[in-house]
Amino acid sequence: MAIRVLIVDDSGFFRRRVKEILESDPLLEVVGLAENGEQAIEQVKKLKPNVVTMDIEMPVMDGITATRKIMQQCPTPIIMFSSLTTDGAKATLDALDAGAVDFLPKRFEDISKDKEEARKLLCQSVKDVSKKPRQSAKPATARPATQTIAPGKKPEAVADRAPVKKARENTTTKINLLAIGTSTGGPVALQKVLVELPQNFPVPIVLVQHMPGSFTGAFAERLNQQCKIEVKEAVNGDKLQPGVAYLAPGGKQMVVEKTAGQLTLKVIEDMPGQTYKPSVDVTFNSINKVVPSNTLAVILTGMGSDGCIGSTALHKSGSIIWAQDEASCVVYGMPAAVVEAGISEKVMDINSIGSSITRRV
Repeated sequence: MAIRVLIVDDSGFFRRRVKEILESDPLLEVVGLAENGEQAIEQVKKLKPNVVTMDIEMPVMDGITATRKIMQQCPTPIIMFSSLTTDGAKATLDALDAGAVDFLPKRFEDISKDKEEARKLLCQSVKDVSKKPRQSAKPATARPATQTIAPGKKPEAVADRAPVKKARENTTTKINLLAIGTSTGGPVALQKVLVELPQNFPVPIVLVQHMPGSFTGAFAERLNQQCKIEVKEAVNGDKLQPGVAYLAPGGKQMVVEKTAGQLTLKVIEDMPGQTYKPSVDVTFNSINKVVPSNTLAVILTGMGSDGCIGSTALHKSGSIIWAQDEASCVVYGMPAAVVEAGISEKVMDINSIGSSITRRV
């Protein structure tokens, strides 16, 4: 059965363009078009689409207000189309807070300079978020907050996947660094984790979120306002301090180094062969060289498998790997990769990860 999509945008040209792209994929069907947020709400109720693509700035009712109302009345995965500007970043973050699950640049050439690649990425994004089950705005409480995988058994949330081995739980190793990697759904997930950390959190934190360069500064600023710890966009030469979270700049790579016993950050423009900028694997592999056995690495919601290679290296060196569970992920790609590799000690609901980190560290 085709994935049913509602396109919401006040530009007729843009609606037609998105419709043409999505319907080039036989698995996608555009079931409706809306010119503003008010129409979007009515169309969602009437058509029951699997996914909504939503513009932010529209007459009558803007996309952020519409997103909030849709998530309250008829929860549906929503992808926002955003401009890659500072104002666009702030508005997009507002939309994610309102319940949108992902965002894409409104200029398709910002998705990829290759038109065919941009088409594939747009279609794939719609297909990936369509797998997110409809759920009410209130978090579910019936499932256990933490799953420790028993040998030879599958976590409840991944019952349709191959059995995985349990990584031996390490409760004694001292943690000197917290590292978190995420992608699709990450902004909201990171917020839920970081707000739980106390002001006197005893170790530095490095964060890698797949995000455009124009977004990471605004995102770090927002997290800093919401959290007890300090959150900043990383800059080259930063010296890692306890209780401070350093967000990798979008469009660049962040490497952790050690000089005279001091952990520092190196921010570089590019590394050959890397799909993601920033890349979780690049950062985690660098951590494995300087804090190989004393890192707690956490993989949150995200498309693909970035972070699995770096997490595997850290696990082999004696560090601890945790993953977000499938039920609370927007896209269970990156966490699934480390769970299926048998290197994650725990698989947890997003609402319990922050408090679990605080207790362990």
